[in-house]
Amino acid sequence: MCRHLAYLGPPRTLAELLTAPPHSLYQQSWAPLRQRHGTVNADGFGIGWYPPEDGTEPARYRRAVPIWADPNLPDLTRTIRSAAVLAAVRSATAGTSQDEAAAAPYRTGRWLFSHNGAIDDWTGLPADAGLRLDAAELLAMEASCDSALLWVMVSRRLRAGDTPGDALAAVVRQTRAARPGARLNLLLTDGRSIAATRHGDTLWYRAAADRVTVASEPSPTPDGWREAPDQSLLLATRHTVRILRLSGTPAGAPAVPVAERTRT
Repeated sequence: MCRHLAYLGPPRTLAELLTAPPHSLYQQSWAPLRQRHGTVNADGFGIGWYPPEDGTEPARYRRAVPIWADPNLPDLTRTIRSAAVLAAVRSATAGTSQDEAAAAPYRTGRWLFSHNGAIDDWTGLPADAGLRLDAAELLAMEASCDSALLWVMVSRRLRAGDTPGDALAAVVRQTRAARPGARLNLLLTDGRSIAATRHGDTLWYRAAADRVTVASEPSPTPDGWREAPDQSLLLATRHTVRILRLSGTPAGAPAVPVAERTRT
């Protein structure tokens, strides 16, 4: 498994978001409290952020080493500020590549993507799910791993015009139909909104007047955190959080709202 986090709100340093908070993503790399599969997340990490002066692609910093073993990280996290961030620490699935290209976040245009989970026999998934990958999609895969394959499936739907929530929900349904045991916590942002699924592991969110954080694990204290229910799709902006149902929703049909919280 992995741990991941996305943030939208007023600009903050990466340290304020990723290393300084109690039970931060940094600490979750070696001491996750709610992780259901695996014990540490030491197979790499990645941080994606949206520079305020750049309106196009987000920047990324990814390594194949444990996050605590990178001597450059403290300087980066204390000096870089952003209003939108997606970061992850990795626990690699057996049989996947170990280089930094396999560390989330994956990127296409303004999109950043992360996967917390695993898919058995993931190399056979396209054929079993009735998915034909063309040469361009295969060449665009950043790494040989299940997460990179899921990103190809999601980005294909985004290019076709699906909304972020519809793209994630459809890929979860398609994947679990072919691999019922797959764990599919997906996280996606374009720097303005966040879409996430909870399917097989934990997902939490914290919302304030002008900011939202979505993460695999909350701080040890309640501190405003709420848990997204299992089999759900979360859609958030800086001012709205909606929770939609994944389970029982027919393929191709819109998800059914189960909770909504709007902030002004």
